[in-house]
Amino acid sequence: MTPDPVPPRPPRADARRNRERVLDAARTVVAEQGTQASLREIARHAGVGLGTLYRHFPTRDALLEALLGRGFDDLAAKARTLAETRPPEEALAEWLRDFLAGSTAYRGLAASMMATLDDETSPLYTSCQGMREAVAHLLERAQKSGHVRPEVDRVDLLALVSAIGWLADQAPSLADRRDHLFTLVMAGITTGPPG
Repeated sequence: MTPDPVPPRPPRADARRNRERVLDAARTVVAEQGTQASLREIARHAGVGLGTLYRHFPTRDALLEALLGRGFDDLAAKARTLAETRPPEEALAEWLRDFLAGSTAYRGLAASMMATLDDETSPLYTSCQGMREAVAHLLERAQKSGHVRPEVDRVDLLALVSAIGWLADQAPSLADRRDHLFTLVMAGITTGPPG
């Protein structure tokens, strides 16, 4: 008979505090400098060593996932709510607008998310999976209702909307045109007249 596995010990109080300090610092530094902010700067801002940061977040993607995972979960939940309460084309457009707003919360975020789209080893990939499945469901509903072109898939949608966020990052003068660009993308994927 094999002994029962020993359950993992919960992290010590100081380890939990350090993790929270790193996350708080990351929110501040990433908001100022974008997703490619120096991890050394985040550790310095948190008042911990770089080794402590890496102990909690072994990669930049792991740190970003910890910062953004709840937002991804919220977007997935919102998709389910919209699917139950709104017509298909409205649900998809509203969700994509929220996705766009979220993808521009931090400079460089759109590029970071798109870079992990096919990287199943990335914590961001795993964290985004529920969100990707949710938009696929909204897209399928909109296509079945005849409002969205059948050849559009979820990768197309996420790439197009992320591109708007990326453009705003690269050329801040285009940030004011974000809504206009979003309207053009929606007109391009829908089957009806622009509106």
